[in-house]
Amino acid sequence: MSSKKWEKFSPETIERLFTAVEEDDKLVESASLPTFIELRCSTDDIRHYYALCLQFWEDGFKREDLLDLINHVLQGNVLSEKERLQYKYIRARYKHLRFAQRLYSKKHESNFIFRQTTVFLGHFQDAFRNHNEKNIKIYGRLLNVILSAPVWSVVRYCLRHTVLDDDQGFIQYRQQQIRKLQEAIANPKLTGDEFHDVRKIVSQQVSYYDTMRSLDPGNLDACQLSGFLSNINGLMGDRHDEMVADKLSGKKSYSESSQMANNIRQPIEMFVTRYPL
Repeated sequence: MSSKKWEKFSPETIERLFTAVEEDDKLVESASLPTFIELRCSTDDIRHYYALCLQFWEDGFKREDLLDLINHVLQGNVLSEKERLQYKYIRARYKHLRFAQRLYSKKHESNFIFRQTTVFLGHFQDAFRNHNEKNIKIYGRLLNVILSAPVWSVVRYCLRHTVLDDDQGFIQYRQQQIRKLQEAIANPKLTGDEFHDVRKIVSQQVSYYDTMRSLDPGNLDACQLSGFLSNINGLMGDRHDEMVADKLSGKKSYSESSQMANNIRQPIEMFVTRYPL
């Protein structure tokens, strides 16, 4: 299969993105927003951002290494701390590229198989964290199929041939996402799925500013927005882990509505209010 040509970036740029992604759920209570949120983004910038996210995924790990980790757990073994970190970082690369496809592609959606792989990696991680043998087997076997060499080559081809949006379409998509966020947090209580949907929008925004600050480390607004949204993302991640654990243990249904904590709701409201719609 032929490969579409994408720009390649320096190891230093890749390392900056790795650091940014590693910090994308870092809790920093003192984080603040810039006075003005810039919406403009050129078509060239969009192409650079997607190319960086693609390289971050392609060069970050080997398919065989990921399968070795999955099969190690399937065989009844417990991952070491080093192996857990390796799995976590691989999954983070998947999530970052999935966000990039949603952000920068013309259709604003991720490739179906790639999206499902990212979801299954998350379910598999939840399963081995919570010692859920049934889900370990289900998602481990699904991942073995979806990460097989023939499927992998098709997915990689599709990722490299993604059609990107133009600057106006990109702005409109981002504004649409913020309106969805605005509508969601207007509800006093959210189910697990609704809470997860809010977090996906926040995480996607974090990924955008992470990529931007990695390419332009002197962009102080991008750094500030990345830090502010990372704090929200971290708080929501901790809460979501609790919700998943409650669901798997049978303690509380994931579909049951619950109040969103003020330390999550208030900064989201602040971000939405300041965002140019």
